[in-house]
Amino acid sequence: MAFDFGLRRIGIAVTDPLQIIANSLETLPPKEVFNFIKKYCTTEEVEAFVVGYPFSHGHSENEITKHIDRFILKLNEFYPDKQVHKIDESFTSKIASRTLLMSGVNRKERQNKKNIDAISANIILQSYLVMKSH
Repeated sequence: MAFDFGLRRIGIAVTDPLQIIANSLETLPPKEVFNFIKKYCTTEEVEAFVVGYPFSHGHSENEITKHIDRFILKLNEFYPDKQVHKIDESFTSKIASRTLLMSGVNRKERQNKKNIDAISANIILQSYLVMKSH
């Protein structure tokens, strides 16, 4: 299960049991995410969590990384048996926007931030799956 963390919304993606393809699942306000994870984990197998992380070239922390670090701490606290992987999320929003444009989605849907966050989570998870397979 992968997350594109934001202060207003968190995009969520999952993969198939063979871990071949990532699929956008949901975009939720941060306060609803842990209830969603709990419900999802009761019916589906989740091997690990993948969190998009804004790795900067200067290695300096910014405001969002502090929130993401707290999110990761809560994941570790609530699910100590599952690994949490950080994946560089650089340019995922731009790629998601371009993906929507190229797929022929109308302008209103392309501007819907929920769609961009869901696709960004998908990109983060697909990046992890590719990295894991190599």
